[in-house]
Amino acid sequence: MEANTRSSGRLPAAFLTPGSSSFMDFLSEHAPEQLPGNRPLPPVKGAVEAPHGTTIVAATFPGGVVLAGDRRATMGNMIAQRDIEKVFPADEYSAVGIAGTAGLAVEMVRLFQLELEHFEKVEGARLSLEGKANRLSTMIRGNLGMAMQGLAVIPLFAGYDMDREKGRIFSYDVTGGRSEEQGFAAVGSGSVFARGSLKKLHKEGLTEEQAVTVVVQALYDAADDDSATGGPDLVRRIYPVVAVITDEGFRRLGEDEVADIARSVHDGRLQSPNGPQAPVL
Repeated sequence: MEANTRSSGRLPAAFLTPGSSSFMDFLSEHAPEQLPGNRPLPPVKGAVEAPHGTTIVAATFPGGVVLAGDRRATMGNMIAQRDIEKVFPADEYSAVGIAGTAGLAVEMVRLFQLELEHFEKVEGARLSLEGKANRLSTMIRGNLGMAMQGLAVIPLFAGYDMDREKGRIFSYDVTGGRSEEQGFAAVGSGSVFARGSLKKLHKEGLTEEQAVTVVVQALYDAADDDSATGGPDLVRRIYPVVAVITDEGFRRLGEDEVADIARSVHDGRLQSPNGPQAPVL
């Protein structure tokens, strides 16, 4: 039957039957083995060695939100990759930054992009930002089996809420638990240091450029104390990936823009190695 369907060029009946607006539900029913969480791991002794992405940061400003990630991936005590991409658009008005097992994280992001696109095509409307955050939570929960074997994926989700007319940030745990962050957030191995930097530098009323500088400062501080986080590499010209989401949509900053800010931060650290100080009130 399947052979006849393929030879005739017709789609299988599953693709023509009305159903859920969730691509994940469709996949669960017709090809569950394609879901990352349903793939059995081969038997291994000890921890699974796989490249891991590290630090992701986000900060809001009036009119939007900035999401940024360093470029280093580690495998044990080794640098697996110096220029990995960790920040991706989810759709026109949202983005995902990934920390954790790099391969699974990228696959989850692609599936999430399909989920949002599928919903929009079936329903003829865009999912709310709250709805997108909930869909991502469900996907993370589906990866719990892998996470228990050491292959966890911890994303940071940010976007522009068209209804509330502001940028919002959502963080998650390995079980899919979701929390909305106020003002700023950080995940990954360097998140403790990045969060301390953000707490010091973030404030109400930042301009877009100031918010971008703040997240780059936070990544610099994370790299200063966390060996798994890569700071701006001026020699190799490898800089953080920085995305801005506003009412005009997702925009990834050009390499020249980020390079200028990274050099400015670096030059400032030559004068003050510990970075800018919080203002005294």
